[in-house]
Amino acid sequence: MSTEIDGNPLLLHRQVCFAVAVANRSILKIYRRVLEPLSLTHPQYLVMLALWETSPLPVKEIGRLLQLDSATLSPLLKRLETNGLITRRRSIDDERTVDILLTEAGTDLREQALAVPGQVVDALGVDLNDLEELHTVLTKVNEAALRADS
Repeated sequence: MSTEIDGNPLLLHRQVCFAVAVANRSILKIYRRVLEPLSLTHPQYLVMLALWETSPLPVKEIGRLLQLDSATLSPLLKRLETNGLITRRRSIDDERTVDILLTEAGTDLREQALAVPGQVVDALGVDLNDLEELHTVLTKVNEAALRADS
């Protein structure tokens, strides 16, 4: 074990990947609890957020927005469709494109979902300004990671 605690770049608690992974698991645990009454998983909630912002959306656009491949996105969409929250239709402009539309039930669910962000913030017990700053930093890191990956 190294006596250079502060200078050791391999200490677990100094790893960005560790901090992000632990925070991710902890925050998603809260989301699971908050989303349970809406009968949504966190990934399904993300799809619904995209659709509440803009509907209809092509499947490819949802995948791009959420940074999900079709193998991950397809089962999510199938489950949301089975639950009556979305419907699929071929694009009028390009029959190769499948558009996703909210159903009436999917649109109505938005009203219940309005409480989700506040419930998550309350459960975290963290200052809203800190969460907004974290969001800004994580967005920059995600953009940098995407650039580095391309």
